[in-house]
Amino acid sequence: MTNRLAQTQSLYLRKHAENPIDWWPWCDEALATAKAQNKPIFLSIGYSSCHWCTVMEGEAFSDPAIAEYMNTNFLPIKVDREERPDLDSIYMQALQMMSGQGGWPLNVFLTPDDLIPFYAGTYFPVEPRYGRPGFLQVLEAIRRYYDTEKEDLTERKAVILESLLTSAGLQQDGVTESQDKELLHKGWETATGIITPNQFGNSFPMIPYAELALRGSRFDFESRYDGKQVSTQRGLDLALGGIYDHVGGGFHRYTVDPTWTVPHFEKMLYDNGQIVEYLANLWSAGVQEPAFERAIALTVQWLQREMTAPSGYFYAAQDADSFTTPTEAEPEEGAFYVWSYSELQQLLTPEELTDLQQHFTVTPNGNFEGKNVLQRRNAGKLSATVESILAKLFAARYGATPDSVKTFPPARNNQEAKTKNWKGRIPAVTDTKMIVAWNSLMISGLARAYAVFQKPEYLELAANAANFILENQFVDGRFHRLNYVDAQSAASQRVGQATVLAQSEDYAFFIKALLDLYTANPEQKNWLERAIAIQEEFHEYLWSVELGGYYNTSSDASQDLIVRERSYADNATPSANGVAIANLVRIALLTDNLDYLDLAEQGLKAFRSVMSRAPQASPSLFTALDWYRNATLIRTSVEQIKSLISEYLPSAAFVAVSKLPEGSIGLVCQGLKCLAPAENLDKLMQQVQLSQVRG
Repeated sequence: MTNRLAQTQSLYLRKHAENPIDWWPWCDEALATAKAQNKPIFLSIGYSSCHWCTVMEGEAFSDPAIAEYMNTNFLPIKVDREERPDLDSIYMQALQMMSGQGGWPLNVFLTPDDLIPFYAGTYFPVEPRYGRPGFLQVLEAIRRYYDTEKEDLTERKAVILESLLTSAGLQQDGVTESQDKELLHKGWETATGIITPNQFGNSFPMIPYAELALRGSRFDFESRYDGKQVSTQRGLDLALGGIYDHVGGGFHRYTVDPTWTVPHFEKMLYDNGQIVEYLANLWSAGVQEPAFERAIALTVQWLQREMTAPSGYFYAAQDADSFTTPTEAEPEEGAFYVWSYSELQQLLTPEELTDLQQHFTVTPNGNFEGKNVLQRRNAGKLSATVESILAKLFAARYGATPDSVKTFPPARNNQEAKTKNWKGRIPAVTDTKMIVAWNSLMISGLARAYAVFQKPEYLELAANAANFILENQFVDGRFHRLNYVDAQSAASQRVGQATVLAQSEDYAFFIKALLDLYTANPEQKNWLERAIAIQEEFHEYLWSVELGGYYNTSSDASQDLIVRERSYADNATPSANGVAIANLVRIALLTDNLDYLDLAEQGLKAFRSVMSRAPQASPSLFTALDWYRNATLIRTSVEQIKSLISEYLPSAAFVAVSKLPEGSIGLVCQGLKCLAPAENLDKLMQQVQLSQVRG
């Protein structure tokens, strides 16, 4: 017997379709039912590749006793955070206010009349363990509290709602534009310190911080950090560490240790897009490490092989867990990626195994549950011999050599993973939905990699994904966030219906992607024209006239939200407002329309105080501030642009012109003034470099 979630398109929601819990998706009918029956809402938010979400689905959410109590006493609602990041953001803030920490699964209890949270947590075990109460105990205590402590409940809700409203309001404290130089230094220093290697905890890519550290290294800041060195080390950790799949390409989400060795094995599109762009920027900044080029190339191959739909867009994610045999009840974490020593002995000759051990961390005891995650010992170019050894491992995993596996169709659910006749290992499940924001990050990464390495296939992949979005994500003149193929059937590659109105990150990241495509290929003016058109819609529906900056959701899609947020904090992805403000500066440069610059100024004014108070939260806003202070426009020929875009010019935009002053090759403009025409390339680059640090 399935529940309502069987009819949804989300892979994450459908994973809960056979739970005995009477789940609802988030919808008006569910909210009205909870209110009519006076049942507190149990809201559970997660995503398809979340390991502990999967664990809780198989434990507490599959327990008959828990389900019986839940169905009688609560209105249970499941939300895919990748579909509704606006809901996730609000209730994650509530969890952090209540407990001082966050994470997924995010489990929140709401009062039905106003949707205000009054209790929240993450993973709850069936029985008490790990220092956590059993889930049934939690449910009984919360229902008892809801029924008997009305006065305390009212007071508790008032405090939580006031905190959420205060946070959304972003109180100002008098930081002015005159302090921007010191503010930019503060932001750069903070970001550089955050990504400086440490000896504790997990290791996340944290690309918005790394990007700010790299771009700030061109300034003559007094600091205890060497920004270029710290930025380079982050690139090496990514390209050499176990977080990178050295056999098949692509980056895992993070590692569970400070040495970048053992990853949490899911692969997220948003991470890979950002890392490709970052490694390309490092290369263009003069750090031409062969491991960076290899990491980009193999990640693009993984993207083409496993993550690109026939219609051109990119899939969202691949799970961390996979089955080792079709008869297993539950998948194992990392099974698709790790290697036992005995398996390596069978696949390789003794000489090959010795060679592999000289370049990668391979031991009889392994480094992950008795098996080996490959991590490189040294930087530099791998020899042809080592590459041939890795090709053997690829063949063992995929069932054929790298040259012959151009496409590797996804397993769309566990049943398909276990029943399809795979030639190699059983792959992890792939979430095949199209998310505009995540596709946009990948498009930007590919566009930048094309600009640096001039590989046409990079630009072609990016353009195909962008065109899919332009052709399919507008319904009745409005931009939409999601699209699905028929995820129930492996045989179907039908494009689904665009759904969920675009949120601020979809607008901001896609506008940036279009601007990046225009930079990479300035002859295609359509990219710029579409960016400007989408920016107009973004401004109409999400700009805060009273406060400045962009709301997370549009004015006509916020009715079910208890607060309307303007997110400024970076997490696994950049903040939408940081990217949006930088976009406004870029469009102002490219169009000579100062209205966009005025909006950028208003946006920065809205967030200056929080940038000063919490610089660790918002590196993308500091990147936007850098654009605002050091924006540089280069007017030159198409041919000259193609030779310049491979340079690291982090706050420069290019406009192709056919007529220039006689005897010159280009014009450099700083904000509202232009410099004398440059008569040669050396003069042009001197002007550009000085313009990039004038602020």
